[in-house]
Amino acid sequence: MPTITLPDGSQRTFDHPVSLMEIAADIGPGLAKAAVAGKIDGKLVDLSRTVEDDAEIAIVTAKDQEGVEIIRHSTAHLMAQAVKQLYPEAQVTIGPVIDQGFYYDFAFDRPFNDEDLEKIETRMRELAAEGDELERRVIERDDAVRFFKDLGEDYKVEIIKDIPGEEQLTLYTQGDFTDLCRGPHVPHTNKLKAFKLLKVAGAYWRGDSDNEMLTRVYGTAFASEKELKRYLKQREEAEKRDHRRLGKQLDLFHFQDEAPGLVFWHPRGWAIWQVIESYMRDVYKRSGYAEIKCPQILDVSLWKKSGHWDNYQENMFFTESEKRTYAVKPMNCPGHVQVFNHGLHSYRDLPIRYGEFGSCHRNEPSGALHGILRVRGFTQDDGHIFCTEKQIEPEVRAFHGQALEVYDTFGFSDVQVKIATRPEKRMGADEVWDEAEEALRSALRAADVEWEELPGEGAFYGPKIEYHLSDAIGRTWQLGTIQVDFMMPERLGATYVDEHSERKHPVMLHRAIVGSMERFIGILIEHHAGQMPTWLAPVQAVTMGITDKHAEYVDAVAERLKAAGLRAEADLRNEKVGFKIREHTLERVPYLLVAGDREIDADSVSVRTRSGEDLGSIKVDELIDRLKGEVAEHK
Repeated sequence: MPTITLPDGSQRTFDHPVSLMEIAADIGPGLAKAAVAGKIDGKLVDLSRTVEDDAEIAIVTAKDQEGVEIIRHSTAHLMAQAVKQLYPEAQVTIGPVIDQGFYYDFAFDRPFNDEDLEKIETRMRELAAEGDELERRVIERDDAVRFFKDLGEDYKVEIIKDIPGEEQLTLYTQGDFTDLCRGPHVPHTNKLKAFKLLKVAGAYWRGDSDNEMLTRVYGTAFASEKELKRYLKQREEAEKRDHRRLGKQLDLFHFQDEAPGLVFWHPRGWAIWQVIESYMRDVYKRSGYAEIKCPQILDVSLWKKSGHWDNYQENMFFTESEKRTYAVKPMNCPGHVQVFNHGLHSYRDLPIRYGEFGSCHRNEPSGALHGILRVRGFTQDDGHIFCTEKQIEPEVRAFHGQALEVYDTFGFSDVQVKIATRPEKRMGADEVWDEAEEALRSALRAADVEWEELPGEGAFYGPKIEYHLSDAIGRTWQLGTIQVDFMMPERLGATYVDEHSERKHPVMLHRAIVGSMERFIGILIEHHAGQMPTWLAPVQAVTMGITDKHAEYVDAVAERLKAAGLRAEADLRNEKVGFKIREHTLERVPYLLVAGDREIDADSVSVRTRSGEDLGSIKVDELIDRLKGEVAEHK
């Protein structure tokens, strides 16, 4: 007679072993209809699983994130079933859930095309409507190998051989299709109603370029058509805002094969960079940071002392000279400790705050590179605070205020705060991590901030607070961070003299607000759809004349704007003014200034905005004051 304890603390007792689906039905028919899976003592399982002893039970529905992920995983299986029916010679490999969707890799003699995707999706809908039950069964390892060998599924056989011997193997069958999978899954395929196949890409087996190239089919699935349509609309808008397309269209930057993952900045793109850097440098100064600059390469001995050699080596670039091995810095922190160590410090000197626009390089896999959002060479608005344990809370609170002010300035008002806790691969004892994690929680409590915790996602040297920002179309980006580090100062010999004349190791706070400048600019481009606010726009105004006889005045107005500190250009080409206006509108220039005889006589310009608004004739000096005001107010 198992007694079931529900999440609300209530209990139900049954006189026989009972399945999770029966429990859901006993609670209510609405829950039974909505259920997609369940939990037994915190472990996700299928609804068909039976409870024989007392246990804590939860019913998972599509309102839960875990429920959505189960729907996506089951839809990946549905796609594999459709592929095997349409293309029997294709082999199935792996099909995991990913952010906002899923994919499945197939070994086939040719890549799938758009016509194939349409056929596969149509067949998926037919299979879903049949409502086949997904049946789970445990299988012995040798039987599993034999089963998939008989099917000609060589990749599945290879996967089985790599699964640890103590792990139980399970198969899931729906209709004529059986797959190797840990589960859980939805009870029937008719639970899968809102899905869409998105695109095809190439992918090497197990991510190794020495292995076979597979065909990867991406898709997404949701609990309802309404949610799916919302996502597809957001995706369509995201494609329009893609920073790679806009970067090329607006002549901001480019990439080339000779420098994979490294950015070639063009004048207009670099202008945006310089505005952001200048603003952040002012934030440094106002917040009490002394700006420093450290070397790009350092002997590996320092990286061994810091812990990077043991915990981060695979992400680093190395070079040699005169029989010494150096590492190109992936992070700025060890260099900042060297600056701190160059001198004697008293407790009265703390906190000491260093800031650096530090250029770093990380050996990211080529498949992970994505425009300027994921690169191998990047610059951070990096900073490190050396302080006492008592100073952690006020420093974190001060940083929190600085970060929110910066995000608001750049147009981000929806900010979520998260704490990433100790990862599996880390330095230091658990009691040190306990202290570091609690220090962050305490600081956020003192700032009256609510947060979410991300177990296992901290840095190898310490936990961190992360700032996640929502953009104009609802996507979330992780930007700023502040991390508590008790270990690196000790490993690198950083000390100060306390009030008892004893040497102690300071606490080191790693902090960044915008993070990677490259990534931040990419986010800004997509957030604003390339239409940067006036203060950030690479070109704030373009002057142009109605005819060539107005060229001298047009050029003089542009020079007056430049002298006032504005980014202006004169378009003196022998083209019709309407053509110029259209072209500069597509370039997202905020203000288009046109001059003819009347404007010259009145020392004015006719002003249009990139949105098409006609502001009429404005005196040049008045326009300069207006633009300078927008820049000063970060508009």
